[in-house]
Amino acid sequence: MSDTAQSAGRAAAPRPARGGAFAICDALLEAISVALLLGAAAVAILQVFCRYVLNASLPWPEELAQWFFGWAVFLGMALLTGRNSHIAIGFLGPRLPPAARAAQRFLIRAVVTAASLALILHGIDFMGRAMQVSPALEWPISYLVLAVPVGAALNILFLFRAGPPVATLAAALAGGALYFAVRAGAPLLLSPQDGAAALMIVGLTLIFLEVPIAFALTFGAFAGLAPMGDMMLMTVAQNISASLNSFTLLAIPFFIMAAAVMNAGGVTGRLLELATHLVGHFRGGLGQANVVTNVMLAGVSGSSTADASAIAKLLAPEMEQRGYSRAFACALTSASSTLANLIPPGLGLIIYAALASVSVGALFVATIVPGLLAATALAFVVYAVSRRRGYGAGVARSSGEERLTAFWYAIPALLLPVFIVGGVRFGVFTATEAGAMALAFAILCGALVYRGLTARSFVHAAREAASDTVAVAIIIAAAAPFAWILTFEQAPQKIAAALSAISGDEITLLLLINAFLLFVGLFMEMIAAMVILVPILVPVVAAAGVDPIQFGVVLVLNLVIGALTPPLGVLVFTTARVGGADAVAVFREIIPFVIALIVVLLLVTFAPALTLWPVAWFGP
Repeated sequence: MSDTAQSAGRAAAPRPARGGAFAICDALLEAISVALLLGAAAVAILQVFCRYVLNASLPWPEELAQWFFGWAVFLGMALLTGRNSHIAIGFLGPRLPPAARAAQRFLIRAVVTAASLALILHGIDFMGRAMQVSPALEWPISYLVLAVPVGAALNILFLFRAGPPVATLAAALAGGALYFAVRAGAPLLLSPQDGAAALMIVGLTLIFLEVPIAFALTFGAFAGLAPMGDMMLMTVAQNISASLNSFTLLAIPFFIMAAAVMNAGGVTGRLLELATHLVGHFRGGLGQANVVTNVMLAGVSGSSTADASAIAKLLAPEMEQRGYSRAFACALTSASSTLANLIPPGLGLIIYAALASVSVGALFVATIVPGLLAATALAFVVYAVSRRRGYGAGVARSSGEERLTAFWYAIPALLLPVFIVGGVRFGVFTATEAGAMALAFAILCGALVYRGLTARSFVHAAREAASDTVAVAIIIAAAAPFAWILTFEQAPQKIAAALSAISGDEITLLLLINAFLLFVGLFMEMIAAMVILVPILVPVVAAAGVDPIQFGVVLVLNLVIGALTPPLGVLVFTTARVGGADAVAVFREIIPFVIALIVVLLLVTFAPALTLWPVAWFGP
């Protein structure tokens, strides 16, 4: 799953009860979205099969998989709206009195309606002007763009599933009025040069008010383009539809599905058993096993939230029985789960590669040393805290036979990261095809080797993965017009000039950016921060002579640290909920782990060789 689409990152409202016509529509949309994503994976696997078995690559699989992905995301968008499951920053709402909270929910529905209305009207307008056909399939591009207004129309319909009908109708009418007010009023009140300022003010204010991030960005882009005239408003739908027409982004659903299937198939338990036999006798043995398990699982899942949830469920009760405090167990699990984004195939790395137009394979190689450094730093903290508190002393060393047995059963899971990274490095397949092959491997491994994967658990895993994929992908899509406006207004160049005025020194610039990113991580989830900041910061650091590959590792490390810090702290809230610990106590226990990760961050920032030498030696 994505690193955000569960727990604290989502809008707080509960999922409405299923029933009636909405239940049928919900089930139908979910089945279509899941089928499209599985179909995209099947097409990618078919391409690998044809290339290496039949020695005849097909021209159309990549294109068809991208079309499946785009339609799955825009149909799934309405599904998440009906379930109140879009990612939002859950910071302000719990602090509001009931009356203000009701007004906030009204505002959220109104903005969602206004953003959806913009996608409908300007999506249809763009469809009428799109005359191209796709290169391989030779299908009209308008059929792909059609997913935008169809998904947006369903989105407004599914708003009525998410709340009381009368209140939702009033909010929808207010949203329509808001759309037309901005469209008519913006050209009168603002000049075309004010677009970037309007975009930032509207978009970020709505995010703070807990409007789902995808719709806050979409409406912010609409507000930024409105002063430029009606023709420019097509840019919103044009960029949103084009953003998902990317074969690289398909790696996200494939790895998310692979992680979900592996958890359902029993892979996590086998890796945990192996880690316990290997390091369980050290001081703080179960804590060390927690770190080692997350290292091995990181090469399988790529998702911090999925790993945090799975490990907390398995290890937190066991660690408490062995004398560890439950808060410490959950804090360690939260910190160790960050390794999923620091060891390939981390989803944060894939998203950065797509946004910054850099090589996914190079990022995979570049992050191996920083990821292992982070794991070493966490293991050192476990040792120091356990020695001071007396955790995990006197545990017998596992016999050689026990270790060999555990290793034998874990071999299929251990081979997967080697298969993925090696396949990408040596050009056997792309990162996206690696995700599809990982999914196929996970199905075979869970069903035939570990035999924990059943038809029912596979369906459940696929549904969960589809929901998580849509939650992440729709933000990436909504960020496309946001980034386009910033580029059009030359915002990166202006920021670069401002930073250069402060200091032209590369080291000082990186220190400033690190401090800024750590601050952003306090309040903004990783995916949202990346889609907003990468288009701005990458040109800035590139102009200063910083390698974009190194900066990608630095940025991802900064933002995963943010997932451990209050008030957002998605990973802490996830493990505290699953592990049954008090969240405040977990935040206290996580302080030394955060300090250790910041030390690694400084090493990676100021020693580029840690990331760039492996790329020079082994990278694609």
